[in-house]
Amino acid sequence: MLENFKLENIVEPLLEWFQDNARVLPWREEPTPYRVWVSEIMLQQTRVEAVKPYFQRFTEALPSVRDLAECEEEKLLKLWEGLGYYNRVRNMQTAAQTVMEKYQGQLPADYEELLKLKGIGHYTAGAVASIAYKIPVPAVDGNVLRVIARVSNDDSDIMKQSVRTKVEEALKKIMPEHAASEFNQALMELGATVCVPNGAPQCEKCPWQNFCEAKRLNCWSFLPVKSKAKPRRIEEKTVFIIRDGEKIVLHKRPQKGLLAGLYEFPNTAGHLSEEEALLWVKEQKLEPIRIQKLEPAKHIFSHVEWHMTGYVVRVDELTENQSGMLFVEVSDSEDRYPIPAAFTAYTKYMNIRLGNDKFD
Repeated sequence: MLENFKLENIVEPLLEWFQDNARVLPWREEPTPYRVWVSEIMLQQTRVEAVKPYFQRFTEALPSVRDLAECEEEKLLKLWEGLGYYNRVRNMQTAAQTVMEKYQGQLPADYEELLKLKGIGHYTAGAVASIAYKIPVPAVDGNVLRVIARVSNDDSDIMKQSVRTKVEEALKKIMPEHAASEFNQALMELGATVCVPNGAPQCEKCPWQNFCEAKRLNCWSFLPVKSKAKPRRIEEKTVFIIRDGEKIVLHKRPQKGLLAGLYEFPNTAGHLSEEEALLWVKEQKLEPIRIQKLEPAKHIFSHVEWHMTGYVVRVDELTENQSGMLFVEVSDSEDRYPIPAAFTAYTKYMNIRLGNDKFD
């Protein structure tokens, strides 16, 4: 258990290991508060390799807090396209506007003040404060919770806020004041590259192998303990790729709720047969000429799963009279209209690419 483990033993071996094993990452090369913040928000629920090109494009297009605060929404969402969880970038913009109004465009060098900004929780505040400002406060994410649970053989449920708080308090007591940035990054790095979330840990590469309780007891596969989330709700949808030559139909989602303000292919609830699909298209005041059934696809959100079937429908001339529908040139849609990754399986039928795929 964490309470009975000499946690101070982890510090020196960890810092020595990090010195030799830290990955070269673009946000580490110039760890300004803004760049650290952007990278940490992007890295939530997204792999490092996927984030690198997003980070590069985002910081080139919006190199400062002011640029982020003033960015037009559709450009902002297009820069984020494919990363998912679009409220994260909307919250970032709101926070950037607050920073411009209250802090003269500079993220505050204060953990408690950082916590007051929209979308910044304990982990992100700790990361910005420690990495950019060298303030000795913990930054506890899933990687950190896992490595601490394993080294100390702690079977507390890491889904509980009380457990996260317990780990934060324990780390604060042993955190080296002269190396807060390195310590926090080393903990994250160890969890990302050695004591990994999926598959066996690479214990032979671990700086803690001589005193790790999970290694000694061979119980790593049971740690950390994580209570199961509620099962996701299943939603069935039929998605329509409606084309007239080089024009396609998009629909803008409502400004609130899932994927708010993004552009989607027209869709409806349920899995429609070909006959039902044709009828649906006609109800939109469109004249179908040809219909092609597409393969099923699935997209998983945190609380819901979309199980989709799709159709490509060629229609007679599109005219601007259908409520809520937008008729755009296929070539424009790739550059101008942010389409969520939920529809990636069907974008190939209009010859566009989303997110990182555009730059391969």
